[in-house]
Amino acid sequence: MSGTVWAGARERRVRTGGVELCVAELGERGRPAVVLVHGYPDSKEVWSEVASRLAGRFHVVAYDVRGHGRSTAPRPLRGGFTLEKLTDDFLAVADAVSPDRPVHLVGHDWGSVQAWEFVTVGRTAGRIASFTSMSGPSLDHFGHWINRRLKRPTPRRVGQLLGQGARSWYVYLLHTPVLPELAWRGPLGRCWPRILERVEKVPGGGYPTSSLPSDAAHGTWLYRDNVRPRLRSPRADAYAHAPVQLITPLGDAFLSERLHDELERWAPRLTRRTLPARHWVPRTRPDLLATWIGEFVASVEDGRPEVTAPGRYADRFGGQLVLVTGAGSGIGRATALAFAEAGARVLAVDRDAEAAARTAGEARGRGAAAWAETVDVSDEQAMEKLAERITTEYGVVDVLVNNAGIGLGGSFFDTTPEDWKEVLDVNLWGVIHGCRLFGRRMAERGQGGHIVNVASAAAFQPSRALPAYGTSKAAVLMLSECLRAELAGRDIGVTAVCPGFVNTPITSTARFAGVDAEEERRLRKRAARLYGLRGYPPEKVAAAILRAVVRDEAVVPVTPEARTAYALSRWMPGALRRIARVKPPM
Repeated sequence: MSGTVWAGARERRVRTGGVELCVAELGERGRPAVVLVHGYPDSKEVWSEVASRLAGRFHVVAYDVRGHGRSTAPRPLRGGFTLEKLTDDFLAVADAVSPDRPVHLVGHDWGSVQAWEFVTVGRTAGRIASFTSMSGPSLDHFGHWINRRLKRPTPRRVGQLLGQGARSWYVYLLHTPVLPELAWRGPLGRCWPRILERVEKVPGGGYPTSSLPSDAAHGTWLYRDNVRPRLRSPRADAYAHAPVQLITPLGDAFLSERLHDELERWAPRLTRRTLPARHWVPRTRPDLLATWIGEFVASVEDGRPEVTAPGRYADRFGGQLVLVTGAGSGIGRATALAFAEAGARVLAVDRDAEAAARTAGEARGRGAAAWAETVDVSDEQAMEKLAERITTEYGVVDVLVNNAGIGLGGSFFDTTPEDWKEVLDVNLWGVIHGCRLFGRRMAERGQGGHIVNVASAAAFQPSRALPAYGTSKAAVLMLSECLRAELAGRDIGVTAVCPGFVNTPITSTARFAGVDAEEERRLRKRAARLYGLRGYPPEKVAAAILRAVVRDEAVVPVTPEARTAYALSRWMPGALRRIARVKPPM
């Protein structure tokens, strides 16, 4: 048997139903108890990264399911893994670690399948305060889901059945006699860590443990003892008697998200979360899971089980840390507030301290956690200090929006070297600093993320009046494309957002090369008036940014003129070149 890899964990043995369960505990007793139940073919070690992050606030408990890890297996194996016996095990653990208070239950994969049984049977009522489910449906709910599609087949429902049937290929294999055990105790057991690393991008570090072959062999009886009986005769009263948080990895190769379309019927107190990840999220996304679990448990303890923010994509961004530069006004401000409404924790960054503070205050007014930071994005040393401070105080950023920028108009020969340096320092080097400092930390964390670089339609639409500005934005676009290719293997998306004419304060602060101060003021007023008449609000760009992150889009032209110019740049570039020759009215 393998030893625990939990640093500082306390172990105890709990006897129940002829087996002895190994239970690990972290955190202070007396705090709300969070019980973590592992899946197949795992042991409790799958939770080590999540548990260590929760232990500062909760009494964290995980146990090896019977026949796994350091827990003993029933004899005989057949009939020893039924949901009824697994429920007995859970109640024994709950009584041992939290005899006087209900526990908060968290399950992954088969741990979630079991936990759905725990939270829907009458004998556990009052022992479970909340349930967080990931990558494991209730077999009863699944049975009803199948029956409804068989009784009233439509092309869409048949497609859903066939799709989930294909994803469940391994279930059929695990029902075959002897062969799964031989495979797990032989070549599959030896190859499994490499498979997880390559396919699921699961890092090592004490997982899986050396007990994997026996864990997987014993765990085949979870399927054999339960799947066919429950799918044939699902319970009609499988209603959750505690609030439920459903976390759905959108890249799960084994379960379709469509399985949970009708879950509100069975779990009326339901909070939904989604994340762009594969199946083994306890190992690949422990930071985000710990945030969501902790938030949900705290909300239930405080008597407010509904934690989802009101904004669109709240299931996707709730609890994530989002940093927006140039957040004091315009697109940056609108983007920061849109993420705040989606439940994200927002860092509003701007060189104008008062403007950053106003945006952060508005975000807090919308129910989000938000903070203001002041920095000039063109200052490399200041950005390095900011990145270090933010990482220390708030953690690694999940979504970075490099939005800060300045405008500069005028012909090429009127644009001085100082003008070029100023616009490139902010528009290009500011993006480079952000990507390098915050993107590197995302990559080193190994839990994915997303970078949004706000470019412009000027990136692909040449103009004789915007040589420096257009060059800076074209460089941002190409940087984004290159970085997207480099970071794809690390689950970090990169998006270049290219708006056209948007009504923001950038027009009132833009500079014009080759003119005196009075003429520059006139040109600014004229640009502001034209952009105001265009009337395209920054909130629409913010909505496009959130949508682009959710969809992991590469290049997003936002306004109609931007989309037109982007299409012409790809299919009729000569037309754009001819348009670029037209001298703009002054």
